[in-house]
Amino acid sequence: MKSESMWNKLAKNWDTPGVALGENDIRIIDKAKKYLKVNSLILDYGCATGSIAIELADMVKEARGIDISSKMIEIAQKKAVERKITNIDFKKATIFDESLEKESFDLILALSVLHLAEDSKRVMGRINRLLKPGGIFISATPCLGEKTFVSILLNIPIFLLSHIGLLPHIIFYSTSKLAESITNENFQIIENESLSVHPITECFIVASKK
Repeated sequence: MKSESMWNKLAKNWDTPGVALGENDIRIIDKAKKYLKVNSLILDYGCATGSIAIELADMVKEARGIDISSKMIEIAQKKAVERKITNIDFKKATIFDESLEKESFDLILALSVLHLAEDSKRVMGRINRLLKPGGIFISATPCLGEKTFVSILLNIPIFLLSHIGLLPHIIFYSTSKLAESITNENFQIIENESLSVHPITECFIVASKK
Protein backbone atom coordinates (compact mmCIF):
# COMPACT_ATOMS: atom_id res chain seq x y z
CA MET A 1 0.00 0.00 0.00
CA LYS A 2 1.36 3.40 -1.00
CA SER A 3 0.12 5.12 2.17
CA GLU A 4 1.73 2.45 4.38
CA SER A 5 5.03 2.96 2.60
CA MET A 6 4.86 6.71 3.22
CA TRP A 7 4.16 6.29 6.95
CA ASN A 8 6.90 3.67 7.23
CA LYS A 9 9.40 6.20 5.87
CA LEU A 10 8.21 8.79 8.39
CA ALA A 11 8.35 6.41 11.35
CA LYS A 12 12.07 6.72 12.13
CA ASN A 13 11.76 10.46 12.77
CA TRP A 14 8.30 10.39 14.37
CA ASP A 15 9.55 10.59 17.93
CA THR A 16 11.70 13.68 17.49
CA PRO A 17 11.03 16.40 20.11
CA GLY A 18 7.74 18.19 19.56
CA VAL A 19 6.43 15.55 17.16
CA ALA A 20 5.77 12.45 19.28
CA LEU A 21 4.15 14.50 22.04
CA GLY A 22 3.51 18.07 21.04
CA GLU A 23 1.76 20.71 23.10
CA ASN A 24 -1.68 19.74 21.80
CA ASP A 25 -1.02 16.04 22.42
CA ILE A 26 -0.30 16.78 26.07
CA ARG A 27 -3.53 18.79 26.31
CA ILE A 28 -5.46 15.93 24.70
CA ILE A 29 -3.97 13.41 27.15
CA ASP A 30 -5.03 15.58 30.08
CA LYS A 31 -8.54 15.97 28.64
CA ALA A 32 -8.89 12.23 27.93
CA LYS A 33 -7.94 11.21 31.46
CA LYS A 34 -11.24 12.31 32.95
CA TYR A 35 -13.07 9.78 30.75
CA LEU A 36 -10.89 6.83 31.82
CA LYS A 37 -11.65 4.24 34.48
CA VAL A 38 -9.46 1.56 36.01
CA ASN A 39 -11.51 -1.17 34.30
CA SER A 40 -11.60 0.53 30.87
CA LEU A 41 -10.53 -1.09 27.62
CA ILE A 42 -9.35 1.60 25.21
CA LEU A 43 -8.30 1.66 21.55
CA ASP A 44 -5.97 4.17 19.90
CA TYR A 45 -6.87 4.10 16.20
CA GLY A 46 -3.96 5.37 14.10
CA CYS A 47 -1.64 5.17 17.11
CA ALA A 48 1.62 5.87 15.21
CA THR A 49 4.51 5.10 17.61
CA GLY A 50 2.14 4.66 20.53
CA SER A 51 3.13 7.72 22.56
CA ILE A 52 -0.39 8.69 23.63
CA ALA A 53 -1.63 5.15 24.29
CA ILE A 54 1.45 4.53 26.45
CA GLU A 55 0.76 7.65 28.50
CA LEU A 56 -2.80 6.50 29.19
CA ALA A 57 -2.15 2.79 29.77
CA ASP A 58 -1.44 3.01 33.49
CA MET A 59 -4.91 4.49 34.09
CA VAL A 60 -6.90 1.65 32.46
CA LYS A 61 -7.27 -2.11 32.50
CA GLU A 62 -6.01 -2.55 28.94
CA ALA A 63 -4.94 -0.34 26.03
CA ARG A 64 -4.63 -1.31 22.39
CA GLY A 65 -3.12 0.58 19.50
CA ILE A 66 -3.52 -0.04 15.78
CA ASP A 67 -1.84 1.56 12.79
CA ILE A 68 -1.37 0.70 9.11
CA SER A 69 2.39 1.29 9.37
CA SER A 70 4.40 -1.77 10.39
CA LYS A 71 7.39 0.44 11.23
CA MET A 72 5.31 2.66 13.54
CA ILE A 73 4.01 -0.45 15.31
CA GLU A 74 7.54 -1.88 15.71
CA ILE A 75 8.63 1.32 17.44
CA ALA A 76 5.51 1.37 19.64
CA GLN A 77 6.07 -2.22 20.72
CA LYS A 78 9.72 -1.52 21.55
CA LYS A 79 8.77 1.54 23.64
CA ALA A 80 6.19 -0.46 25.62
CA VAL A 81 8.79 -3.15 26.39
CA GLU A 82 11.40 -0.55 27.41
CA ARG A 83 8.93 1.06 29.80
CA LYS A 84 7.75 -2.35 31.07
CA ILE A 85 4.11 -1.66 30.24
CA THR A 86 2.33 -5.01 30.21
CA ASN A 87 -1.30 -3.99 29.68
CA ILE A 88 -0.84 -2.58 26.19
CA ASP A 89 -0.90 -4.27 22.80
CA PHE A 90 0.12 -2.76 19.47
CA LYS A 91 -0.88 -4.31 16.16
CA LYS A 92 -0.58 -3.46 12.47
CA ALA A 93 -4.24 -3.27 11.49
CA THR A 94 -7.03 -1.11 10.16
CA ILE A 95 -10.15 -0.16 12.09
CA PHE A 96 -11.96 -2.93 10.20
CA ASP A 97 -9.70 -5.71 11.49
CA GLU A 98 -11.85 -8.71 12.42
CA SER A 99 -10.04 -9.17 15.74
CA LEU A 100 -11.72 -5.98 16.99
CA GLU A 101 -14.96 -7.13 18.55
CA LYS A 102 -18.28 -5.30 18.44
CA GLU A 103 -19.12 -3.27 21.58
CA SER A 104 -15.84 -4.21 23.28
CA PHE A 105 -14.25 -0.79 23.93
CA ASP A 106 -15.06 1.82 26.55
CA LEU A 107 -13.14 4.57 24.75
CA ILE A 108 -11.68 4.99 21.27
CA LEU A 109 -9.15 7.64 20.29
CA ALA A 110 -8.78 8.88 16.71
CA LEU A 111 -6.13 11.57 16.69
CA SER A 112 -5.09 13.25 13.43
CA VAL A 113 -6.54 10.37 11.44
CA LEU A 114 -10.18 11.06 10.46
CA HIS A 115 -9.20 13.48 7.68
CA LEU A 116 -7.14 10.67 6.12
CA ALA A 117 -9.97 8.12 5.98
CA GLU A 118 -10.94 7.11 2.45
CA ASP A 119 -14.51 6.41 3.60
CA SER A 120 -15.04 8.52 6.71
CA LYS A 121 -18.71 7.59 7.10
CA ARG A 122 -17.85 3.90 7.14
CA VAL A 123 -14.97 4.51 9.57
CA MET A 124 -17.10 6.45 12.03
CA GLY A 125 -19.86 3.88 11.79
CA ARG A 126 -17.32 1.18 12.60
CA ILE A 127 -16.03 3.16 15.60
CA ASN A 128 -19.59 3.43 16.88
CA ARG A 129 -20.11 -0.32 16.56
CA LEU A 130 -16.86 -1.10 18.39
CA LEU A 131 -17.84 1.04 21.38
CA LYS A 132 -19.93 -0.22 24.24
CA PRO A 133 -23.28 1.55 24.77
CA GLY A 134 -22.43 4.96 26.21
CA GLY A 135 -18.80 4.55 25.17
CA ILE A 136 -16.63 7.59 24.49
CA PHE A 137 -15.11 8.64 21.16
CA ILE A 138 -12.31 11.22 21.31
CA SER A 139 -10.97 12.78 18.13
CA ALA A 140 -8.62 15.59 17.16
CA THR A 141 -8.78 16.44 13.48
CA PRO A 142 -7.11 19.08 11.29
CA CYS A 143 -9.90 21.08 9.66
CA LEU A 144 -8.34 22.16 6.38
CA GLY A 145 -11.70 23.24 5.00
CA GLU A 146 -12.02 26.34 7.16
CA LYS A 147 -12.46 29.31 4.82
CA THR A 148 -9.68 31.58 6.02
CA PHE A 149 -7.21 33.31 3.72
CA VAL A 150 -4.20 31.52 5.21
CA SER A 151 -5.83 28.08 5.12
CA ILE A 152 -6.92 28.54 1.49
CA LEU A 153 -3.33 29.40 0.48
CA LEU A 154 -2.04 26.40 2.45
CA ASN A 155 -4.61 24.04 0.97
CA ILE A 156 -3.57 24.60 -2.64
CA PRO A 157 -0.23 22.73 -2.39
CA ILE A 158 -1.75 20.14 -0.03
CA PHE A 159 -4.55 19.42 -2.51
CA LEU A 160 -2.13 19.15 -5.44
CA LEU A 161 0.30 16.86 -3.58
CA SER A 162 -2.61 14.65 -2.45
CA HIS A 163 -4.03 14.56 -5.97
CA ILE A 164 -0.77 13.31 -7.51
CA GLY A 165 -0.20 10.79 -4.73
CA LEU A 166 2.69 12.39 -2.84
CA LEU A 167 0.37 12.86 0.14
CA PRO A 168 -2.41 10.46 1.22
CA HIS A 169 -6.06 11.09 0.47
CA ILE A 170 -7.21 14.06 2.57
CA ILE A 171 -10.69 15.23 3.55
CA PHE A 172 -10.91 19.02 3.80
CA TYR A 173 -13.24 19.23 6.79
CA SER A 174 -14.68 22.42 8.16
CA THR A 175 -15.32 22.31 11.91
CA SER A 176 -19.08 22.22 11.34
CA LYS A 177 -18.90 19.45 8.74
CA LEU A 178 -16.68 17.37 11.00
CA ALA A 179 -19.13 17.68 13.90
CA GLU A 180 -22.03 16.82 11.57
CA SER A 181 -20.23 13.72 10.26
CA ILE A 182 -19.83 12.47 13.84
CA THR A 183 -23.39 13.16 15.01
CA ASN A 184 -24.73 11.51 11.85
CA GLU A 185 -23.21 8.21 13.05
CA ASN A 186 -25.25 7.99 16.26
CA PHE A 187 -22.98 10.05 18.52
CA GLN A 188 -23.80 12.88 20.88
CA ILE A 189 -21.10 15.53 21.16
CA ILE A 190 -20.03 16.31 24.73
CA GLU A 191 -17.07 18.59 24.05
CA ASN A 192 -16.14 20.56 20.93
CA GLU A 193 -13.08 22.78 21.07
CA SER A 194 -10.70 24.36 18.59
CA LEU A 195 -7.05 23.64 19.32
CA SER A 196 -4.98 26.21 17.48
CA VAL A 197 -2.16 24.75 15.39
CA HIS A 198 -1.22 27.81 13.37
CA PRO A 199 -2.15 28.13 10.56
CA ILE A 200 -4.38 25.02 10.75
CA THR A 201 -7.43 24.65 12.98
CA GLU A 202 -7.47 21.32 14.83
CA CYS A 203 -10.90 20.37 16.13
CA PHE A 204 -11.02 18.40 19.39
CA ILE A 205 -14.30 16.53 19.87
CA VAL A 206 -15.50 14.20 22.61
CA ALA A 207 -18.68 12.27 21.78
CA SER A 208 -20.65 9.52 23.46
CA LYS A 209 -22.32 6.63 21.71
CA LYS A 210 -26.10 6.98 21.90
